[in-house]
Formats: sequence, structure tokens, C-alpha cells
Amino acid sequence: MSDGDRIARPPPGASDDYDLTDADESPGGYAIGLVSLAFLRAALRRSRWLWRATAVAGFLVGLGVYVVHPGAYQASTTVVLVPNPAEQPTGAIVTDVALAESRTVAGRVVQKLGLHESALGFLGSYTVTPVTDRVVVITVGAPSSGEAVARARTLAAEFLQFRAQQAQAQAQIELTGLQQQVTQAQQHIKSLRAQISQFATQPPSAAQQAKLTRLRAQLSQAANQLPTLEQGVEANEVSARLSATQMAKGSQVLDPATPLPHSHYKKVILYAAGGTLAGLALGMAIVLIQALMSDHLRRRKDVADALGAPVKLSVGVIRVGHWLPSRRKLTGAQDRNMQRIVAYLRDAVPTSAERTPALAIVAVDNAEVAAASTTSLAASLAADGKHVVLADLCDDTPAARLLGTKDPGVRGVSLNGVHVVLAVPDDDNLAPVGPLRRSSAQARHPASRELASACASADLILTLVSLDPSLGADYLRTWADDAVVIVTAGRSSATRIHAVGEMIRIARTRLVSAVLIGADKTDESLGIPDAPIPPTRAGGAGQDLPASHHRQSRDGVAASRSNNASNGPHQRGADAAPELSHRNRT
Repeated sequence: MSDGDRIARPPPGASDDYDLTDADESPGGYAIGLVSLAFLRAALRRSRWLWRATAVAGFLVGLGVYVVHPGAYQASTTVVLVPNPAEQPTGAIVTDVALAESRTVAGRVVQKLGLHESALGFLGSYTVTPVTDRVVVITVGAPSSGEAVARARTLAAEFLQFRAQQAQAQAQIELTGLQQQVTQAQQHIKSLRAQISQFATQPPSAAQQAKLTRLRAQLSQAANQLPTLEQGVEANEVSARLSATQMAKGSQVLDPATPLPHSHYKKVILYAAGGTLAGLALGMAIVLIQALMSDHLRRRKDVADALGAPVKLSVGVIRVGHWLPSRRKLTGAQDRNMQRIVAYLRDAVPTSAERTPALAIVAVDNAEVAAASTTSLAASLAADGKHVVLADLCDDTPAARLLGTKDPGVRGVSLNGVHVVLAVPDDDNLAPVGPLRRSSAQARHPASRELASACASADLILTLVSLDPSLGADYLRTWADDAVVIVTAGRSSATRIHAVGEMIRIARTRLVSAVLIGADKTDESLGIPDAPIPPTRAGGAGQDLPASHHRQSRDGVAASRSNNASNGPHQRGADAAPELSHRNRT
């Protein structure tokens, strides 16, 4: 453990009033539990309502897509082709497929059938598949079976016609090139004759005779080649026209257009299954990403490390609205988890022969459940004949609202046939001073006479509070000697939980333990922090701690902990502060 992971400690021999706020501190970090398959399974199980909802939504979307765009009917036809003798068979079939899938052919079909779609749109509704070098299969989709057959038939006819036209055009281009060669040869002969006539009229000379001899030889050679060229052109013309005719008449539809088998149920199942799988995958991805990116704690070990106190009780989810519809059920008799919390809090109530025992129940996040636990505990103790004072210091006074009032003051309330004294501070009193020990500054603001009178005759003081880092918690020591923290799994970050623990220790109130609500069933970790923790009540629940155990330093280190420094340093988590101020007494 590095120095940055240790909490500031007072120097040896320092008194309990030593101020640690000026000591050098370095924010540390919390080692959150490793991501495992069990962690991911737990995240999926917790949020199963989400991915189930997305799966149902995907199923409905799949059905909607099928209704709007039902599966197309298909028809196919087989066409046999006579390849162009001027091309290799493998290359010729590629050319033929390209011609069939051209926008020109698609446009001809659209125009002939009067379809209300573009040539490009129709082009995407059919495929041309080569079977051999001479055979292709054309498959066309349409909204109905008859229309699919008509489209396949028309497409095959237009393709064959367009292919024949292309073959004739290619033959014509070849013939035109050959005819141009004949014309050029004839013009060359004509030019040679003109030159010979011109040189023959000149005066005789050796050069003139040599030139005439050379021109007459060229003329004789060109005249001899012209018939051969004309015969070759004529033969090529016959061959090209014959090839074009063979390609046009030899290529034909081998199998007429017929509809392919079409199953409505298969399409519906495919669309619905595809939508369901897509929705399920989307929902699970959302849940897993949220779980991986969340900094909220769920494991007992992580909560204990952040709080610096053991998690001695963890229960399942408590739904206040389900088991607490009226004041008659404040004891939580209808909820086993609430019974376990109340039983544990009864054991956590301190005992003291010197003064009235006082216990603070600190709500980190879910104040409603903490209020229900506190009121149920008060009712259970009052039923045993104890005089209980219940103080609700939360901003929204959830415990007072459960008891049917939220007005400030000290008053008696009837709770399941027993009497409990309820104390609610004024709304403008952000740090209300209680009836217990006070500092010199707090002594100038004593508790009200009604509160002091009620607490003087009380057997137990229960305080429900939610601490706010922006206000501090020095007033907590005037309300309680011991504190139990209630945390809801997945609600609070490590920083907030750590801040609550530090504020309790700064207030010099003994942090006994924590109760974790909504714990995962797959959580196998112990709720024991790695760092040393303040000692519990010596000798068990029936004995008191010495007075020195009730004094803690402002940085949250108990004096009793410094007496046991040999046990090891206290691990410090993330610095608790600025980002938590937005949770202002809520």
C-alpha cells in the first residue's frame, strides 16, 4: 500500500483534540471488484426487465416490418445462351450477366410493364445467376406471385432482345471497319493512277522513268490485293451476320417463368425472430455497458472498503411502497428483510450506565427505507416498554411523514398502539444541536427545552440523518454515540460512501457497521474492509466502551484505533469531497 493510500494519522502522543485538517493528504483509489462472468450475469439478472422489454419491442418491430414490407413473392426462369464466337466462354457469360443486370434492361422492363418504381429500384428486386457458361437463372421478386411471373418473363424477353441487338451492333461495327479498309484500298489505287498519269506527261528522263516504274509496280500490287480484301470483307460480313443471327435465334428461354414456393409463416417467424434477437442483443448491450461503466458499489467488500467499517448485514431488495401502504405496517411485519434489519438494529443499540443510549441511523442514499427501518425499530422498542425519542434530521423528514406529520417541533405520536416522542428540527436549522455532548461552539446553541426534557427521561434516542459533505457533520456527536450506516447496492459511488464514513469519524461518533440493502445473491465477498476498523463494543452488546472509545479525531480515526496502530494502516479511498455536494441533504 502506497503512502497515498494511507489516511492521515495524528503524531504519537497527540491529544484527541489534535486537528488533522492541516495534515497532508493524498487521495487514493478504491480497488473495485474485478469484472467476471458472475458479475455480468448478476448485472443481467438485476436489469432483466430492460432486456426483456427490448426483446418484446424488437418482436413487435419485426412484426411491424413484415406488415409494412411483407416478404416478396419470387419467380424464376432459365435462359440458355449462344456465346459470341469472338469471346472466350468464361468471359462471354460474365458479359451476359452484366447485360442482364444493366439499368438499360431494367428500364425497359419498367417501361413495358408500367411499374411505379425506378429502374434502379427494380434492378434491386432480381438477380441473375450463371449456372454454366451458357445457362443463367433469373430470379425476380414482386408483391404477388402473378406479378413475379410476369416480371420474370418480361425480363428474360427484354434481356434476350437487348443481347441480340448488342450482337448485331457489334457485327455492324466490325463490318464497318472492314468496309473502311476496302474504301481506303480503292482510294489508294485511284491515287496511284493519278500520279502515273501526271508523271507520264513530263519530258522523258532517267528519274522520270524510274518514278513511273515504281508507281506502276505499286499500282499492280494494290490492284492485285483489292479483290482479296473485298472477298475477305464479304466473307467476314457473312460470318458476322451469321453469328449475330445464331446468337439471337439460338439464345432462348429454356424454362419458362414459374413461381417459387412461398411460406407466410416462415417469413413471419423470420421477421419476428430477427426483431426479437436484435432487441435482446440491444438490451443486454445497454445493461452490460452500464454495469461496466458505473462507479456505484454493489459488493459487500467494496462498500466496506469505501466506508471503512464492516458490512455486518446484507438483505435483498426492499420495496417500501409494497410492504408499507399505511402506518399500521410500520413495524415491517410483512417484509422479512425489514424484520432482519430491525432485529440487527436492536442489537446495535448501545447501552450505557452513564447517560441515555443514543444511536444514529445514517441514510447514504435511500432515505425512505432508512426511515421505515428507524420507525419500525422505534415501535419495536416502545412495545417493550421503553421511552423512545425519535429525531428525524433528514431534509425531507421521511420518518416524520411516515408518522403522519412533518411540522417542526417535539411531540408525542402514537405508533401501532405505543407512544413515541418525535423531534423534527426547524427547516432553517441546517445543523441542529442535540441533547448530548457539545463542543464549545455548539454550547452557544443548546437544544430546545422540549427536546432536552424529552431526552432526559428517555430510555433511548434514535436519530435518522442523511449527511451532506457541504454542511459537515459536527452536530452528529450531539445526537448519538454510535452510528449505523444504511447503503443501497448500486445507488452510491465509492466517493460518496467514503465521504459519509469520514464525516461520521470527523464528528467523533463511533461508526459501528453498515447494512447493505439490495445485495446480489451472487456476492460471495465478506463485508470486512482491508484496513483496520474501529473496535466494536467490548465484551459484546451488553457492555459499554470506555469513554476514550467515544472520542475520535477529526479525520475520522478513532483514538482506540491509534492505540492499535500495530494492526496496520487504514486504507483510504478516493477523496471524498467536491463532487458530492450536489446530494444536498436529499
